[in-house]
Amino acid sequence: MAEGSNVLDVIGRSPGIYVDQDGIINLNGRAGVVVMINDRQTYMSATDLANFLRAMPADNIKSLEVINNPSARFDAEGSAGVINIILKKNTVDGVFGNVQLGGQFNGLWAPIAGVALNVKKGKWTTNANLNFNEYAIYNDLEIDRNFTVPEGISNFGQESRIKQRDKNLFFSGAANYEINTNHNLGLNVQASNSNDLNTNRSTTEITSPIMVENSYLDSDNNATGHSDRIFANLHYEGKLDTLGTKITSDVDFTRMNSDSEALLSNLSWTGQDELTGMRDRILTLNDMYYNILTAKVDFVKPLKNGSTFETGLKGSWVKSDNNLDLSRSKEDGPFTPDPSSNKFIYHENVLAAYASYKGEFSEKVSFQAGLRGEYSDIEGNSVTLEQVNTQNYFNLFPSAFIQHKVSENYQIVYTANRRITRPNYRLLNPFVYYIDPLTSETGNPNLKPQYSTNFEMNHVVKGMYQFTVGYSETEDAFVQVFIQDQENRTTTTFTDNFDKTRNANFRAIVPVQIKEWWGTSNMVQVNYNRFKSQIGDDLLDNAQTSFMVRSQHNFTLPKGFKLEVMGMYLGPQIWGQGFIEGFGWVDAGVTKSIMKDKLTIAVNGTDLFRTQLIRANVEFADIDTSFRQYRSNQGVRFTLRYRFSKGDSFRVNNNSGSDEERNRLN
Repeated sequence: MAEGSNVLDVIGRSPGIYVDQDGIINLNGRAGVVVMINDRQTYMSATDLANFLRAMPADNIKSLEVINNPSARFDAEGSAGVINIILKKNTVDGVFGNVQLGGQFNGLWAPIAGVALNVKKGKWTTNANLNFNEYAIYNDLEIDRNFTVPEGISNFGQESRIKQRDKNLFFSGAANYEINTNHNLGLNVQASNSNDLNTNRSTTEITSPIMVENSYLDSDNNATGHSDRIFANLHYEGKLDTLGTKITSDVDFTRMNSDSEALLSNLSWTGQDELTGMRDRILTLNDMYYNILTAKVDFVKPLKNGSTFETGLKGSWVKSDNNLDLSRSKEDGPFTPDPSSNKFIYHENVLAAYASYKGEFSEKVSFQAGLRGEYSDIEGNSVTLEQVNTQNYFNLFPSAFIQHKVSENYQIVYTANRRITRPNYRLLNPFVYYIDPLTSETGNPNLKPQYSTNFEMNHVVKGMYQFTVGYSETEDAFVQVFIQDQENRTTTTFTDNFDKTRNANFRAIVPVQIKEWWGTSNMVQVNYNRFKSQIGDDLLDNAQTSFMVRSQHNFTLPKGFKLEVMGMYLGPQIWGQGFIEGFGWVDAGVTKSIMKDKLTIAVNGTDLFRTQLIRANVEFADIDTSFRQYRSNQGVRFTLRYRFSKGDSFRVNNNSGSDEERNRLN
C-alpha cells in the first residue's frame, strides 16, 4: 500500500518490524530503534517522529534500510538497531513537485495535506516540504484490578473512553551550493508546530468484602498541549582526491518548547446516591524546553589495496528545563499547591570518536571492523527536591561484519556489535503525573543507560530469500514496572532498569510470484524473550517464545487498478511483568493513476475486521491486573496525489545532520 500510505505504514510492514499503537517502532522484538533519513537522524521526539512519518507520503521513499547491527560509523545510541529511510532523488532541471490531499475516517475525521517543491538553478539546488496532518483516535480501555485486603479481595473495575486529536504542521527545507565539482555546502532547516487535545472519561466500580454497597468513581481528565520545534543544520562535503578520499562535517542546533495543561476532576460516592458524592480536582501545568547542539566530522580514505579506512569525531551538548506544577482542590474550593510539584534541569555532554577498517580476506570473503568510544557527562538537578544526580562514564563499542559469498546465488553475512540506549530526558525527571485518581506515572532519576550485545547471521539466497538467526543480551534494560499500594489501593508505573533481558530470534523472508499479476511477500519471525530482575522483595523471571507472521499480496488489475492486501498476526508475548495475548489484523488498499500517471487516487482500509484488540494482564507478587483495549484502528483513508514537473534532470541532495539526541526527547 505504498500509494496512499504513509512512511510509518511502510516501516511497519518491513522485515522484523512491528509498530505499536503509540507509533513506537520495535525491531526483532526489541524497542530502542534509531530512525534516520538519508543517512541522517531525525531530530524529533518519539511522538513528533511518529506524527512526522504519518504525514510523509510513502511514495517519497526510494528504499528502506533495516540495519540490525550498525557499524562504528553510526552513533552507539539505539540498542535495537537503525532504520534508514532513503528518499527519492528526482532528476528534473527546473521545477519538480507534488501536492497531496486526503484524510482518514475511523469515527473521527482527520485531514492530511502536503506539498513538495524541488528547484535547481545553476549551482544551487533547493527543496521544500510542507505537511499537515491530524491524528485522531478513540481508545476504549477496560482495566480490572484486584487488591488483597485482610478480609478478602477488593475489586476495581474501570471502563474508560479516551479521545485523542493531534494537529501537526511540519516544514523542512534544504539548500545545497556546489562550490566546485569536489566541494559543496548545505543548509537544512526544519520547523514544526503541534497542538493536541485529549479527553479521558472513566467510571470505576469498587467492591469490597467489608462494604455492604459498592463504591463508584467518575473521572474526567481534560488535557491540552502545544509544542514547537526548530532545527538548523550546516553541512560540508569535500572530495580530497581522485581515489575517493572524503571529509564531511555537520553542525546542528535544535530548540524545542512544550507546554501542557491537564485538569482531572473526580466524583466518588457509595451506593446509588450520586448526589452525596465527594468532589476533588487535580490541576497539572507542565512547561519544558530543550536546547541541543551537536557537531561532527567524518573522514573516509580508500586505500590502494581496495580497502577503506574511516574515522570521525562527534560532540553533543544538551540542556533541558522542565517545570511541573501540581495543585489540588476539594469540592469547588481554591487550588492549593501539591508537594509533588518539581523543577528539573538536565545537562548531558557526550564526546565520541570512532575508527573503522574495511577490507577482504579473499575474493569471496570481505570484512569490516570498527571501534567507537563515547564519554558521557550527565547531571540531573531536581531544584525543588534539592536532589542532584550525576553520571560520568566512558564506554567502548566494538563492531564486526563479515560477508561470505559462498556462490553466485548464496551468501552469508555475520555481524556483531555492542550498543547503548540512554534514557530519554523526561524519564529522568522525578515527576508525578496522575492519569486518574487510582493510577499515576512517576519519573526515575536513578535510571541508568542500557547496554546490548548483538549477534546475527543472515543467509541470503538468490538475492531475495533471507533466513536470519540473531541473539541479543541487554544489561540494565528499560522496562515499564507496575507497583500496587494495597493499603491505598492505587497503582504506580515507572520505567526501571531490569538486571538482564535476553532475545533470540529467527526470521524468514520468502517472496513468491504466484502469477504475473499476483506477487506476495511473506515473513515469519520467532522470538524468545526472557526478563530477569529483582523488583522490590520479589524476583521476576519471565520467559516466552512468541511469533509474528505477515503476508502481503500485490495484484495488478485491469484498467490500471492496483490492489494490495496485508495480513499480520502477533502471537502471545511478554514484556517485563506483563503478558500480552495474540492478535492480528488485515489491511487493504486500491490505487488508480490517471492523467498520464500525474494524478493518483488511493483508498486504503485498516483493520478491516476490527480484530486489533489488545488483551494483557500483570500477575506478579501482589499485582493482579488485566487490561482490554481497542483503539479505533478500523478506518478508511482517502488520498489524492498530483505530480508536476518542468525541465531536464537534476539531483536533489538532502543533508540533515546527526541527531540521536532528538530521539530521546519523549
